Amino acid sequence: MSESPEQSPEHLVFVTGKLARARLEKVAATLPPERFAWSIADAGVKVAALMTEEIIRRRVTLPEGATRVILPGRCRADTEALGRHFGLPVERGPDEIVDLPAWLGLAGRKLDLSGHDLRIFAEIVDASKMTPEAILAKGLDLARRGADVIDLGGLPDTAFPHLEDSVRLMKEAGLTVSVDSFSLDELTRGAKAGADYLLSLNEETLGLAFETGAVPVLVPMRPDDLPSLDRAIARMEKAGLPYLADPILEPIHFGFVNSVARYREVRARWPQAEMMMGTGNLTELTEADSLGVTALLAGMCSELGIRNVLIVQVSNHTRRTVEEHDAARRVMYAAKADAALPKGYGRALLALHDKRPFVQTPDEIAGLAAEVRDPNYRIAVAEDGIHVYNRDIHRVGTDAMAFFPELNVASDGAHAFYLGAELAKAETAWRLGKRYVQDEPLDWGAAADAEVEDATAFKKAGHTKHSGPDAPPPGTRDLRKAAEADAAPPETIGAADARAETDVAATPNPQKTRLVCGKLVAED
Repeated sequence: MSESPEQSPEHLVFVTGKLARARLEKVAATLPPERFAWSIADAGVKVAALMTEEIIRRRVTLPEGATRVILPGRCRADTEALGRHFGLPVERGPDEIVDLPAWLGLAGRKLDLSGHDLRIFAEIVDASKMTPEAILAKGLDLARRGADVIDLGGLPDTAFPHLEDSVRLMKEAGLTVSVDSFSLDELTRGAKAGADYLLSLNEETLGLAFETGAVPVLVPMRPDDLPSLDRAIARMEKAGLPYLADPILEPIHFGFVNSVARYREVRARWPQAEMMMGTGNLTELTEADSLGVTALLAGMCSELGIRNVLIVQVSNHTRRTVEEHDAARRVMYAAKADAALPKGYGRALLALHDKRPFVQTPDEIAGLAAEVRDPNYRIAVAEDGIHVYNRDIHRVGTDAMAFFPELNVASDGAHAFYLGAELAKAETAWRLGKRYVQDEPLDWGAAADAEVEDATAFKKAGHTKHSGPDAPPPGTRDLRKAAEADAAPPETIGAADARAETDVAATPNPQKTRLVCGKLVAED
């Protein structure tokens, strides 16, 4: 039997500009040659992100044998139109060059967070005090944010006369509904009105489960009374009826560790049982950022095969609990499917700190600064602090306000305002260890909504160096207007040529130099 011919590596063409080319060559050189051949198409423009579709059409030539074209992540060109022009797939790569290997799947997996197996019950704790219309609006918002079931919470000693109307209104809107109450009467009324789930029944109230079509959540008579939960489960199993078993998670210092152990015990006793965990006793009753707590509890659910969580948001510090649970369930599902640790599955669970916050070294930023020939200020963040530079200066510091005297913008209010906002953002990123990108919002993961942008459209005009009568025309930026100003001839080189250039550039220079304002100059 003849062996199948060895598959040749994919030939990638990375489109870039002058300023990013050296960094791209350095990262591309680390790609495994058995998987990827590569070439770099330098369009000759300084800033790759400012390349338009028309510029790329005119200035980029693909080498023979190319199989895929990769654009910079912040390039706004139309990838579909360019794909038709080149006759090859054209994709937008990662925003940062250092993320290229992971983006290409060299982390051992392709990131897919579309799946999950954890149903989120989101409780409206004060539903009995709200109108049916207000309950519906709240339920629709929770569903939009990621909730699968809207849980109507009843309050002790508080009448809920509009319970039936509320259930029916939500069902008509296509929502899945549960009723959560200590009152057997309210649970009965909710079930008759069409509720899908009842929270909660114990062995003494379990008879209701046989009178309605609603799925009951079973709880022990007391949190530490697992035998009572076992008896309720056994009864439902014998009847062949669906249920969810919840051993009850208790707060820290009030039985938390023992309650975690009970979840493990129930799973061991009833391997096929559908289970629920109420996470609010941890997220609400622990004054810690809820995202990490949620990730840990979602990981426990993943390990134990618990496919339902009841969440609640009362405290302001848990205002994003739906989004946090949604992000955590997707990461844990993907990691479990890969039999892997929950690492390398995006940044949704990293709100305060990033795993790789600094994408450029101080020397790399200095090299970029030395190439700048215009007065527009660039801002970057590295391990040593905040870097601000243009053709005239390159300053490094850690206090955003301390830069002001050296920036010469005292008479340019709009520009001073812009720089102040950007530098404050950069300082926040440096102090927390987060990624900073000029003109882009910080990424707070699941803790805040990300801005949705049109990847094919440039940003609106902003203030770079001037405002007032001499400002750039609306819809432009100084750099974008001159995207091809001082452009070098375009060039496409292969990996071997790129490595040769790198070797030449790395040859030691016997002349002594020193760093002045971000530039290497002769010592004399």
